[in-house]
Amino acid sequence: MNTQPVPDTDRPVIGSYPTYEGAQRAVDFLSDEKFPVERTAIIGSDLRMVETVLGRLTKGRAALAGAGSGAWFGLLIGLLLTLFTANHSDVPPLLAGGIVIGAVFGAVFGFIAHALTGGRRDFASRSQIVAARYDVVADPEVAEEAKNMLIKLSWRET
Repeated sequence: MNTQPVPDTDRPVIGSYPTYEGAQRAVDFLSDEKFPVERTAIIGSDLRMVETVLGRLTKGRAALAGAGSGAWFGLLIGLLLTLFTANHSDVPPLLAGGIVIGAVFGAVFGFIAHALTGGRRDFASRSQIVAARYDVVADPEVAEEAKNMLIKLSWRET
């Protein structure tokens, strides 16, 4: 159960920006000016999911990605094993062995996992949620003061 309060989205808009970075810069400016920023919020409107296709995913690339993930996991296991060794000369072989064994198993599992998809989704991608605009809102008691402060920011940037 979510126990956090739902933000009040009916607060006055003190600034509207086409990018999240712009809205973030406005709140940062208010913070620099000692404004009580805990009384503000950034609200994204007209959300959409954008999936950027990074490239074709072949069995070889899937195996390579699996090898990379497996190598990191193998390194972690090798580091954990070094905690239980009394001889410092055993550390490099444990780390190297963990990396190699992890990479081999990762490559095999990556290859098999991709082969089992049967040709569906033969591409790699990255997804993100973006908004058409970002509104900075403030509590009604301080909204006018915040708006006036942001006017100073817009003069500075022009």
